[in-house]
Amino acid sequence: MLSYQHAFHAGNLADLHKHALLAWMLDYLTAKPKPLTYMETHSGRGLYDLGGDAARKTGEAEAGITRALAEGWLPQGHPLLRALEVVRSFYGPDAYPGSPLIAEALLRQDDSLHLAELHPTEIAALEHVVLFSKLHHQDGFAMANALCPPTPRRGMLLIDPSFEVKADYESLPPFIAKIAKKWNVGIIALWYPLLLDGRHGPMMHALQERFPEALRHEVHFRPAREGHGMIGSGMFVVNPPYGIEAETARLDKIFAPL
Repeated sequence: MLSYQHAFHAGNLADLHKHALLAWMLDYLTAKPKPLTYMETHSGRGLYDLGGDAARKTGEAEAGITRALAEGWLPQGHPLLRALEVVRSFYGPDAYPGSPLIAEALLRQDDSLHLAELHPTEIAALEHVVLFSKLHHQDGFAMANALCPPTPRRGMLLIDPSFEVKADYESLPPFIAKIAKKWNVGIIALWYPLLLDGRHGPMMHALQERFPEALRHEVHFRPAREGHGMIGSGMFVVNPPYGIEAETARLDKIFAPL
């Protein structure tokens, strides 16, 4: 199994970017009373302890969500803050939700939630914190391919790999094209890291050629520590919701001085 452990990075600046956009899109979808489908290809364990040894070792959450809360980066009532409040009401002030718990906090029990996670330890932890999602102990790309087009048809797919497998950079554009062809009304959101070596460049070129009307939003920040290769965070969204430009503009202002 892969060695990536998100507990060391939970709540960092990349999470803040990704989760603010995710929460905004989920909030947009729930503005209509019609049920929806939400899917994730790489769900992780769903809940992280910012007071634990892993988070304290890197200090990335201190520069991310902890600083954001202290300095009021997000406005009162922002859907990410609402999700965080729900999760901390259950798990305490040091809890930080991964995307599965953000989704459960903002969606409704009559919505259809499908969470895939291949790592046995991670899905075992996820099983203990989700309330009404259906878990799939399998490759997330295979799950999405099997379920699309889902029922209900309106909804969203989050693709959030660790990119430890370098082949993901080549396989993601054709995979997303295949899903979009099967599910032409679905919001398909891909998170990707911005690294010093620019390895995401060819992937993004291929995606923008296939989806010229998609949203590509990137923010930049200083490396978390010396020798750390990530210098930013990106989201590529096929069928972006109407009005999302206001949220990306807000994030641009937040990240500009970082």
